[in-house]
Amino acid sequence: MRSTTLFSAARSAPVRFASTSSTSSAGFEAVLNSRATLASVGLFTAGTIAWYTHLYGTLPFIGEVHAGHLSDEGLHPAAYPWSHKGLVDTFDHARYAQLRNLAVLNTSNHEPFISIRRGYQVYREVCAACHSLDRIAWRNLVGVSHTADEVKAMAEEVEYTDGPNSEGEMFQRPGKLADYMPPPYPNEEAARAGNAGALPPDLSLIVKARHGGADYIFSLLTGYIDPPAGVEIREGMNYNPYFPGGAISMARVLFDGLVEYEDGTPATTSQMAKDVTTFLSWAAEPEHDERKKYGIKAVIIFSALTLLSLYVKRFKWSPIKNRKIQYTPPVDKTH
Repeated sequence: MRSTTLFSAARSAPVRFASTSSTSSAGFEAVLNSRATLASVGLFTAGTIAWYTHLYGTLPFIGEVHAGHLSDEGLHPAAYPWSHKGLVDTFDHARYAQLRNLAVLNTSNHEPFISIRRGYQVYREVCAACHSLDRIAWRNLVGVSHTADEVKAMAEEVEYTDGPNSEGEMFQRPGKLADYMPPPYPNEEAARAGNAGALPPDLSLIVKARHGGADYIFSLLTGYIDPPAGVEIREGMNYNPYFPGGAISMARVLFDGLVEYEDGTPATTSQMAKDVTTFLSWAAEPEHDERKKYGIKAVIIFSALTLLSLYVKRFKWSPIKNRKIQYTPPVDKTH
């Protein structure tokens, strides 16, 4: 009888120990998985990083964590209501060919539809003397601002070096739609030599490459003023508060009446700046309109698929989630 009691006690001791260990581990896991613990760890980590950056300024594995930018040294441009700025807005150029055929280009109501065409005219007559447009070919203008015949005529006015011919020599030929816009200088050294050491940037992606985008370009073109009192600008430089540092090599290039628009639009400084900025915005992203069209289609399709998947999920899982499982223990028939 005593041995049986000892055996029972020895057998129950590990059971009690296992139960105590299981309870403690379950409590530890509950503490780790609690939201309060996760929030405390997150706050502690954020506080540590904030205190470290307060003391030393930067993190050793990230570098500078502040949002400093060269554009902070200049005047920030205002936000202008561009016609292509909205989520579903596009460039107003699609109806140019239709308007041209209807001979209504002189109607002021259709002004937005040919802004890209006027912007190209400003670029060609003013900006192209110093700035290149390397990523735009003549064919890109077809159906956007000009007809195919107009673009062919403009391309043929430019001589391109091609070859070699059958005799192994290079030759000059008229441009064609597949050619890219000609650069104003043959190389970078010639560009610097013609601009007092400053290199005029390529304008293909200038809207994307500058902080502020189209707003910055428009403000820069219209923002030339005399230096304020106390600001000294060295010879050969010009003052523009929108340019980082204020001193810019490019002088003011847009003046009222500088170009003569074929549609009769008054060529004011702000109008020319607006048109060339619109053209450069298109040049930086020629697929802009198609991208937004595909985006709208994708939103519609994926929204429909999402609703369909939610319905199928509810239809398939409702019987499984709502079923009731009942366990009936076996009846002891020995009694």
